[in-house]
Amino acid sequence: MAYYDEPVKQVLLDLATKEEGLSSLQAKQRLDDYGRNEIVQKQPLHWTWILLRQFNSPITWVLMAALIIALFVGENIDSFVILVIILLDALIGFLQEWKAENAITALKHTLGLKATVLRDGEQEVIDAAEVVPGDIVLVERGMKVPADGRVIWESALQTLESAFSGESTPIRKSIGQLATGKQVAERKNMVFAGTTVTSGRGRIVVTATGMKTQLGAIATMLEETPEDQTPLQKKLGKLSVSITCIVVAMSIIFFGVGALKGQPLMQIFFAAVALAVAAIPEGLPAVVTLSLAFGVQRMLRRNALVRHLPSVETLGSCTVICTDKTGTLTQDKMTVREIYVPHKTIAVDDIAGKNGLKCEPKQHEMIIHIGALCNNASLSHEGETQTTLGDPTEGALLMLARKHCATASTEPRLAEIQFTSERKRMTTIHQKGAKRIAYTKGAPDVILGLCCKKIVGGKVSQLTAADRERILRANEDMARRAMRVLAFAYRELSTSEAADEAVEKNLIFAGLQGMIDPPRKEAAQAIKTAQEAGIRVVMITGDHPLTATAIAKELGIPGKTMTGIQLENEPDLASVIDSVGVFARVDPAHKLRIVEALKKKGHIVAMTGDGVNDAPALKKADIGIAMGKGGTDVAREASDMVLADDNFATIVEAVRGGRTIMDNIIKFVSYIVGHNMGEVLTVFVAILVGFPLPITALMLLWINLLTDGPPAIALGLEKAEPGVMLRGPRKVDEGIITPMRLARMLVVAACMMVGALALFSWQLPNGLQKAQSIAFAALGLFQIAIVFGYRSERVLFHKLGLFSNKWLIGTVALSISLLVSAIHWPPLQVMFGTVALGAVEWSLVVVVSMALLIVSQIIIATAPTPE
Repeated sequence: MAYYDEPVKQVLLDLATKEEGLSSLQAKQRLDDYGRNEIVQKQPLHWTWILLRQFNSPITWVLMAALIIALFVGENIDSFVILVIILLDALIGFLQEWKAENAITALKHTLGLKATVLRDGEQEVIDAAEVVPGDIVLVERGMKVPADGRVIWESALQTLESAFSGESTPIRKSIGQLATGKQVAERKNMVFAGTTVTSGRGRIVVTATGMKTQLGAIATMLEETPEDQTPLQKKLGKLSVSITCIVVAMSIIFFGVGALKGQPLMQIFFAAVALAVAAIPEGLPAVVTLSLAFGVQRMLRRNALVRHLPSVETLGSCTVICTDKTGTLTQDKMTVREIYVPHKTIAVDDIAGKNGLKCEPKQHEMIIHIGALCNNASLSHEGETQTTLGDPTEGALLMLARKHCATASTEPRLAEIQFTSERKRMTTIHQKGAKRIAYTKGAPDVILGLCCKKIVGGKVSQLTAADRERILRANEDMARRAMRVLAFAYRELSTSEAADEAVEKNLIFAGLQGMIDPPRKEAAQAIKTAQEAGIRVVMITGDHPLTATAIAKELGIPGKTMTGIQLENEPDLASVIDSVGVFARVDPAHKLRIVEALKKKGHIVAMTGDGVNDAPALKKADIGIAMGKGGTDVAREASDMVLADDNFATIVEAVRGGRTIMDNIIKFVSYIVGHNMGEVLTVFVAILVGFPLPITALMLLWINLLTDGPPAIALGLEKAEPGVMLRGPRKVDEGIITPMRLARMLVVAACMMVGALALFSWQLPNGLQKAQSIAFAALGLFQIAIVFGYRSERVLFHKLGLFSNKWLIGTVALSISLLVSAIHWPPLQVMFGTVALGAVEWSLVVVVSMALLIVSQIIIATAPTPE
């Protein structure tokens, strides 16, 4: 049952309770019937299952098969290297997953608090987990609401629901019956578990506890929302399957051809194993992980904390960013933007305090003064930052007054007539010398009806019908631009007047103040940058449509506005979603449906959020982005990335970082797979033409260790290429190895094969060991040199700066040293079966390597530029 659309008496009757609360016996029985007021947590995965899951990939299966074969044929060194690679990759993946999914636990902690209830007609403090439906709970300022409930009595009760509904300001609660069909954010006579009371006090009758609350519904959605694989995981999975199929097919063909040629079966078997070893990019999983980790460290320095490594690439590929309004696009701080005094509108930016005023002080002194005095907020200092405590609207008035030197200290308060939802106004009475002054603020139409005069430039005059029309038009203009508008008035009291509502008549109208939570200064430029990068920005908020639309217009977010009710009534959201720029008055289930509709249209969706309500959508999105400063634990634990500064501009910088990382992943994957293709062609063609095995399996593993490791990792540290944010997002279905990249790799691999076999055949008359040594040197140096050709697909490497990637220079020097050591250092000569090469042999190897690098640069210069 909804309960908001029934009178209080009927709600109490439905819940079989009364205003004095339940008896202890009733409460005990209901606790048995309904269960504890807790979020039910499903059994987490055991660590052993998470560890075993790391071995569920095609590349790992092939590596394990190679390990078994190597052990079977007695290649102990080969098997040890492969085993280390398998275990290292599994360990990295395990550690990432082990610290991942704790969102349900965070939700459970949200309810870990105390509650004051009426039991047997008396107040009693109990654990919130023992609250049951029908309990009468007492709430006041500073308390967290323990369960969902209907308000049955209140005094200026307001709750902050921004972490729940997206509403950026406290919600004034009432006890009146509402019409059927209201969204959760519009149910002003209800309070919800997990929200905070910001002012006033009240009594509620509990309507739902635990998993039956709105918070529990979110927990259920979060638990039932599957976590999709990231695009990078999908692409690497496809690449792994392709490599696996190719390796198996080529090994079978190779073995069959060798057998048909009459070669000894054991020899051809070892050759097939060598071919498989050459084809498998053993270091690829570890290099991808390490590259992502290095990229994450860079992004952390820019206030973007990535929790799940593969999500970095997802952010770089995203086509839509769904962002919350409050605190992300806006400052999350109510601010007075305009003042209206009869009959002039003054922008707050045109007021500069007592010095350097751009407008006459008498025009605005009184209205700012009233805002400071008729006010229950207070100022607080956090270091050098000044903040306000209390109602954000009153805080905005106080900050404006403090900025322009208005002070309440010279006029002590004598009395207060409180604001209520029925009166829609508040009055405070102050002593000013020998006089008593009443200052009033409230809804413009209400205050205007209580005024008979106005103050203009310090002079009081009669308030005419024409004046009233102009004031109402000014109010409508501010409201149309999504401002929260308050009117201000005052009058001097006689000594005999009592401090009651009777003083609120024959007031002098001072003006209007228009407040709004303004956009962040950098948000508009960040949105423009995102749009230039081909990324659409969609605002999703629980705020009023007028407010959301006004902020979207100011920030340059195009598209129409759709409310939560309109969304519910739309049978095919995916068909219209591309035309919507703003979603307002939405519930958690709506956010999930928006993400699903965007994904159905083929979008890669990044979703930002800070509240409990955002958690299911954060988890469902391709990448969930939570707020670090103003966000909830629930949102952070459900996210893939956390913004340390809660700033939308940081997301755009993270997109730049994500695109750079993906560019670098493409570079080193192309490099690793490409040079492995060169090894495969060399071995395959050698056997087909009747050559002995030109290079042993251990030599191939050593080359792969030198080249799949340090130089490939260094490619992952390349800086962003020029124009990275002027390109559109990568296509969702575009693989890592595109036809153009494959063609480039085949040309380079063919050149490697020709060069290596030419040198091998040249030295073969001098013995197999000498020939294998020069083939070993050639393939190794070819692959080390060609790494420079993979620094960019768009720019020749020397234009990037020969020494701009110092890590690459260092790793190339290290790899060359290790390669030379394997050929010239006696202990390694014994291990690898190599002999020393002379100056002439090394000179030829170097010349052919440089020629290969030139070929790669010619391909870049002549090939079409990738999108």
